[in-house]
Amino acid sequence: MMENIIQDVESNVSWLSQFGSVPSGGITRLLYSKEWFDAQQALKQKFEDMGLETSFDEVGNLSGKLIGSQHKDQVIMSGSHIDSVVNGGNLDGHFGIIAAYLAVQYLKQQYGTPLRTIEVISLAEEEGSRFPYVFWGSKNLLGLAKKEEVLNIKDAAGTPFVDAMRGLGFDFKQDDSAARKDIKAFVELHIEQGSVLETEGNTIGVVTSIVGQRRYNITLKGEANHAGTTPMSYRKDAVYGFSRICTESIAKANAAGDPLVLTFGKVIPKPNTVNVVPGEVMFTMDCRHTDQAYLKSFTEEIEKDMQSIAHEMGMEIVIDRWMDEAPVPMDTHLVNTLKDICEKEQLNYRLMHSGAGHDSQIFAPRIPTAMLFIPSIKGISHNPAEKTKTEDLVEGVKALTQALYQLAYQN
Repeated sequence: MMENIIQDVESNVSWLSQFGSVPSGGITRLLYSKEWFDAQQALKQKFEDMGLETSFDEVGNLSGKLIGSQHKDQVIMSGSHIDSVVNGGNLDGHFGIIAAYLAVQYLKQQYGTPLRTIEVISLAEEEGSRFPYVFWGSKNLLGLAKKEEVLNIKDAAGTPFVDAMRGLGFDFKQDDSAARKDIKAFVELHIEQGSVLETEGNTIGVVTSIVGQRRYNITLKGEANHAGTTPMSYRKDAVYGFSRICTESIAKANAAGDPLVLTFGKVIPKPNTVNVVPGEVMFTMDCRHTDQAYLKSFTEEIEKDMQSIAHEMGMEIVIDRWMDEAPVPMDTHLVNTLKDICEKEQLNYRLMHSGAGHDSQIFAPRIPTAMLFIPSIKGISHNPAEKTKTEDLVEGVKALTQALYQLAYQN
């Protein structure tokens, strides 16, 4: 069984990478773009060629089902998201779909029809790279997406979300709250996007929880003025105010230590010219931790610090916390199942948490969910340099195959 797995893994990764490839060697495959649509259509054909029953839901999630012989309405689902970040790598999300496809292909060849239906899912969107909305695919699958949340949003080019969606023949669900009731388990294989597995010499990570995240858009308003005629003591320099906020906040994050992480990832000063004291800075903040209470208390302290600095400097500050996702534990029974599989197959594994967000965090509070990680070389992701050794990709497919076998083929 699975004797051609190395060739299958390499050829399928290469095949999917052509959709949205950019000159840098990376991938740009954004929600409802031509590249996204072409990838979904090509996957649909690949699923059908393998004998899966395929369908798109209203918003563009693609399903390929191997129908069960005894419990066809009990679905064991595996897959991930098809969209990418801008100039990203060719494994983030995408490999979870490839791995699920290969696992089902091997299981069908070796064991035939499962007792329960296995569904390979290519979720429409997770990243939030084109529009300011995340988990559109999984939230729609589970009845959590609300039409009003995306009705008025646009991408950077000014294209409305609704126009992009309808332009490809997709539309809102008739009932926002309609959720899939047939999914009995969801197992997602994903690259780690960090360096823990590589550093510790493990080939498989069994994820126990996903960190909580709080994300902010923050605007600090000072006063633009002449760079030559405004004395230092008269200035309300928004860049200086931001630098104080950034420095003091990062110092507190360093003092807090692992697993807390804090990032100021986007900074836009205005008017952003050489001879004007900056009058305004818009910046983002991203904070993550595995404990919800600690995440809440830490970020609230940082918010108070920012307000205090702004007040001290005679500036206004507007703090918009637009994401507040609690940490999410994985299903204990499924985690133990994955541990048992790794031990039985003598896979070099470790238990770990995920520092990145994944579709699994949307599934887990509602459906028994588990995640498998495979190493990322140097921990690099969201980058054309994103790579994983082929032998580690193969080990991930093997572990996922065994998990789906236990869940779908055994009583």
